[in-house]
Amino acid sequence: MTDYLKTDWDYNAERLVEVFDELPLWAAPFGLRLLDNIKYKKGIKAVDIGFGAGFPLTEIAMRLGKNAKVYGIDLWDGAVDRAEKKIDFYNIKNIEIIRGTAADIPLPNNTIDLIVSNNGLNNVTDLDKSLSECARIIKKRGQFIQTMNLNDTMIEFYSVMEKVLLDLKLTDSVSKMQNHIHKKRKPLDKYLDLIESHKFSIENVIHDKFEYKFVDGTTMFNHYFIRLACIDGWKEIVPDNRQKEIFVLIEENLNKKALTDGIMKLSVPFVVIDAEKQ
Repeated sequence: MTDYLKTDWDYNAERLVEVFDELPLWAAPFGLRLLDNIKYKKGIKAVDIGFGAGFPLTEIAMRLGKNAKVYGIDLWDGAVDRAEKKIDFYNIKNIEIIRGTAADIPLPNNTIDLIVSNNGLNNVTDLDKSLSECARIIKKRGQFIQTMNLNDTMIEFYSVMEKVLLDLKLTDSVSKMQNHIHKKRKPLDKYLDLIESHKFSIENVIHDKFEYKFVDGTTMFNHYFIRLACIDGWKEIVPDNRQKEIFVLIEENLNKKALTDGIMKLSVPFVVIDAEKQ
């Protein structure tokens, strides 16, 4: 009962430092609001869909305690490997990893009390099937809570991109940009309607936002997360043979705007959607 008193940490150990720096900056603002609104109960069964490298999966498991069971579902092998290192190092015994997708959850009907997803479900390939699976496995009155960023995410960038494309008379690329945004971030009202169509009632929708700030557009383009998560999608919007030309113009326009505004920012509005199974 007092294993927690054994605090013989080696603070210089490579393994400790490797797992200690665990929270992705992108996931943190969403996840902190998610954690604030979970209904914590002893002995429940929970599922975290799209937990990536372990957040908020490990945090939820530790907050619910050893008598709870928490399943984590993700198909990103590299990230899951990282999460498993944390689970082992922190000696978390109540997590079971499922390497797979939300469209095919290998759990029985009506057995789960809590489903969470931190900006994950809105990025699945088959959203309708994934929501159907959530509705299948969760108990009546079970909590289904998730975060998602909204379709005005990074509007400062997309507004400049649209202006450049229109100036170049690339109307097809403007349409591709709009489709890209819609595919990544569906309108909130349509998303809520889809959740309700799977016999969930929406209990609360909490609006929030955060910002990425940079000295200018050049700095923004060179930020590791932008290069990791955004650049490839943005490149697909424009013709291959004009990528360099177009992005130079976008960068120049962003830099001019930053000079006028004193800062380059990307705003990320998001919601916490708290629903209950009927």
